[in-house]
Amino acid sequence: MARTLTILGATGSIGSSALAVVDHCNRTEDCEHFEIEALTAHKDVHSLADRAIKYGAKRAVIADAALYADLKEALDGSGIEPMAGSDALEEVARIPVDRVLAAIVGIAGLKSSHAALDAGNSVALANKESMVCAGSLLKTVAAARGAAIIPTDSEHNAMFQVMERGGDVERLILTASGGPFRETPAEKLKRVTPKEACAHPNWSMGRKISVDSATLMNKALELIEASYLFDFPEDRIDVLVHPQSVIHSLVAYRDGSTLAQLGTPDMRTPIAHALSWPERRLSTDVKRLDLAEWASLTFGKVDDTRFPSIRLARHALNMGPAAPVVLNAANEVAVSAFLEGKCRFLDIRWIVEEALGLDIAQSLKTGSDLGLGDVMSLDQESRRRSDELVAAAGAQMRSEAQ
Repeated sequence: MARTLTILGATGSIGSSALAVVDHCNRTEDCEHFEIEALTAHKDVHSLADRAIKYGAKRAVIADAALYADLKEALDGSGIEPMAGSDALEEVARIPVDRVLAAIVGIAGLKSSHAALDAGNSVALANKESMVCAGSLLKTVAAARGAAIIPTDSEHNAMFQVMERGGDVERLILTASGGPFRETPAEKLKRVTPKEACAHPNWSMGRKISVDSATLMNKALELIEASYLFDFPEDRIDVLVHPQSVIHSLVAYRDGSTLAQLGTPDMRTPIAHALSWPERRLSTDVKRLDLAEWASLTFGKVDDTRFPSIRLARHALNMGPAAPVVLNAANEVAVSAFLEGKCRFLDIRWIVEEALGLDIAQSLKTGSDLGLGDVMSLDQESRRRSDELVAAAGAQMRSEAQ
């Protein structure tokens, strides 16, 4: 029997990779392996409609409600139900399926991820910001509803694949490519352009996550996510720079064993695992790893002076449940401003650090019972205050340019 699947964020890089996995499996398996219940997108009506038709989705949802008429027209005669708006995202996330792939970028994906778990749907989680901002809440909801959260980011999926008994684990080790500026002198970082920041050496990703990789904020968010996913304190999670991106993460055990998951840098591998777990693994047409081709794999420490994001993530985790929400919001605001030319590359880390020093980040120092409304309110206030920091950074940038 075919597995039913909903993809939240079907036109982004993760959604595209997931549909490639679906396409390959349905073409190569003895019978159709996946049926698509629903696909969603933010604004890309035509790509959404094309994919919904190609994969025979029952429903297609455009998050921007103003685009409903365009989606309806694009789907005319297909038999696919057009839907629009944030409420529609949550509605389709609640429809019973074998798996919901949560691949909406940023905290915008939190409500639909929460809705899916609350309805008892197991979630392949590729939206790290949901776990960063509401990790305890999502895990509590999943446990209460009997739903699984399957890590789908390559690093967390790698840990998940080699995790045996959690009580036997000494340390978790995240690997980072180091991004496009791993060896760039600090002085040159002042003049980085959005185009340069988006040119990742190993992975093909969206603009926001590419900038996060360039600042190492992506790895900082992954550290927070790993802490929540696997119930590990930050001081037992290490980060190593591994430029080849062949070893995606490692798990070190109390007996001295260190287990690693290896593969070519291709998101189809962790996605295929997350969509099939706990059943047998899916076939993919990902290029197979040939270690002889690589000749050597190298590792190094993170330069906290040039790239303080990981240090800030550790600080946020130790501050309490409000701080990761503030960190994520400030970063989303700052990255968006940088991509729009409103601040400089190095202003991103300044804005995040300043935001963590605000009173909103200092609140709720203890406890972990933030509700969904609490998280969203904190996020909105953090964005408002971060906008003020962006304005200050922009004014300084303009002043120096005169």
